[in-house]
Amino acid sequence: MVGVIIGVDPHKGSHTAVALDEVENKLGQLRVRATPGQVDQLLRWSGTWPQRTWAIEGARGLGQLLAQQLLGAGERVLDVQPKLAARVRLLNTGQVNKNDPNDARSVAVAALRASDLREVVVEGDTAVMKLWARRYRDLGSARTQLVCRLHAVLCELVPGGFAREISAAQAIQVLDDITTHGPVAGARLELARDLVDDLQHIDERRREIKRRLTRTVTASKTTVTEIHGVGPIVAATVLGYVRDIHRFPTRDHFAAYNGTAPIDVSSGNRKIQRLSRRGNRQLNHAIHMAAVTQIRNRGTAGRNYYERKLAEGMTGKSALRALKRKISDAIWARMITDARRVANEAEKDPGGQSGNDSASSAAGSHPETPALRTSHSRVATNPTSDSARPQPAKSNRTSTPRRRTP
Repeated sequence: MVGVIIGVDPHKGSHTAVALDEVENKLGQLRVRATPGQVDQLLRWSGTWPQRTWAIEGARGLGQLLAQQLLGAGERVLDVQPKLAARVRLLNTGQVNKNDPNDARSVAVAALRASDLREVVVEGDTAVMKLWARRYRDLGSARTQLVCRLHAVLCELVPGGFAREISAAQAIQVLDDITTHGPVAGARLELARDLVDDLQHIDERRREIKRRLTRTVTASKTTVTEIHGVGPIVAATVLGYVRDIHRFPTRDHFAAYNGTAPIDVSSGNRKIQRLSRRGNRQLNHAIHMAAVTQIRNRGTAGRNYYERKLAEGMTGKSALRALKRKISDAIWARMITDARRVANEAEKDPGGQSGNDSASSAAGSHPETPALRTSHSRVATNPTSDSARPQPAKSNRTSTPRRRTP
């Protein structure tokens, strides 16, 4: 990498920058307060190095604002993961002395030596989807807490309470039929009505956010929503957290990122794979909701796949995990196809070759080719099943060897 690397350790109240040359010699150091003029100070300080690249620790987290401001000023910015910078600091000094200058230097060294760092780009529609999808999820958590509190109050007003999942309309009907006696019961009834008012407000906000996300997802022209069980909320969550699908060269990389790929814990002759708790849990939850929706609807390809795995000897949870992996593969395939289509439209070359995307476009919501090994779970599948046996690859060789030209 040519030029100067400026590593930045961002914080809520201040940012520390350290500049290194190509052989890791320290050229300068600066600490600026987190103020509206922070970018101007950094640019004035770095003006002596025209060929410069900024490396920010957590450029999509705490350093997101600073990274976007530098991009707006025409600078080149790299995203350095905090774990990578911590490993560089430990291997470089042999100890874990942690302070802002050392952290900034470790970020710069990591940017110098790593070859696969992601370059930060200007945020687009996917960032909007992520924000509103997170807001929808937070409102859902608040709604669950509110409903639990309402159930508790109803148990104090009605014998046995309300046994089923309650909505705002049902709660209003129940409260209208209650006759209270005494000030305490009257206060409980007023509290229940206040909780119902809050519930109606949350439901209205969630409906508005869903309408907003539906418009945004529709405008993106994604085909992910064609997968059964992937609605606007799930699609917005996927697109918002994935951003650029080219970050994942294969479907296996994508499955590892969203936590649907099992973890191999084999030892000796025992071949065991267990549930992965790694990866992006929000994305994993979105895929889980799509899988549950497919299982609940009889006649869908997902329900048929789930029942087939149960017949092969898998437990319900293992079959659900296998279905989640299939959905993950289908999402990856459709996003790859969408990215190719967008690239072709940008090039405006209808006569050019766009590449063979028949595998991804024909995958649908459930590709026929198994994406998982038969040992996906601890329960072994039926060894006599033809679909569980790996098929040998056909050879293209002929009996007559080819002559090589010198």
